[in-house]
Amino acid sequence: MYDEPYLETCCRSALHRVALAEPHGRPAGEKDRRCLTRLAAMGLVCDDAGGLFQLTEAGADRHARDVLRRGN
Repeated sequence: MYDEPYLETCCRSALHRVALAEPHGRPAGEKDRRCLTRLAAMGLVCDDAGGLFQLTEAGADRHARDVLRRGN
């Protein structure tokens, strides 16, 4: 049974941009701030002390499955 919340297209795109920004992180002031906040609430990204969003391990797994379509 699939029990993970659905990621809207905009949130999947934001997750991908965070993944591309590694290891530097994605600035908090970008247009996708609402999606980044939503992803942080889901534990897929975290807001570091410098105001940058970083990918978490759960976020990397979800990015691989939902964005890159790797694994199940």
